[in-house]
Amino acid sequence: MLNRISAVWARIEMAASAALAVGVTLLILLNVVTRSLNNALFWVDESAIYAMVWMTFLGASAAIHYRQQVAITIVTDMLPLGAQRVAAKLVDLAIFIFACAMLYFCWRWYLPLELAGAGFDTMAFQGATFNFIYAEPTSTIGIQKWIIWLVMPLFSFGVFVHALAHLLNFDAPGAEKSAVAT
Repeated sequence: MLNRISAVWARIEMAASAALAVGVTLLILLNVVTRSLNNALFWVDESAIYAMVWMTFLGASAAIHYRQQVAITIVTDMLPLGAQRVAAKLVDLAIFIFACAMLYFCWRWYLPLELAGAGFDTMAFQGATFNFIYAEPTSTIGIQKWIIWLVMPLFSFGVFVHALAHLLNFDAPGAEKSAVAT
């Protein structure tokens, strides 16, 4: 069941990444055209940057599902198959611990219970917590940065689901990787 959830989430991440890649391309083309006409749209640069950041984080999370994350395998490739499986599980465990830490830090960053406790009044929230995450707008687009930063909890959740699915899957994790690598 968890493998299925991980696969669906990865497909959603990949579809969103692909759409964002198209968006980045179109925004850059729009930027080129408007600048050549001496009528630059300043929000386009910022939008392209945010779209690329979202694309990168969502794609990185999906890469973990597909076991396509960047890896240095010079040592593990020399190990016997059993040791490769153990090493792969240790990597899965390290990624899972990283995801848990990221979820914790995102929770501490956004403080959703404290915000709810303040009645979703951001001024009262800021006064009680000295956390100003909900106060800062973007430079040119004018939306709140916490909305842009939502990619971090989404990335963390995706990595958590993918790593947990890998940890609980006791098939040969090295077999998937080696089939792709060859």
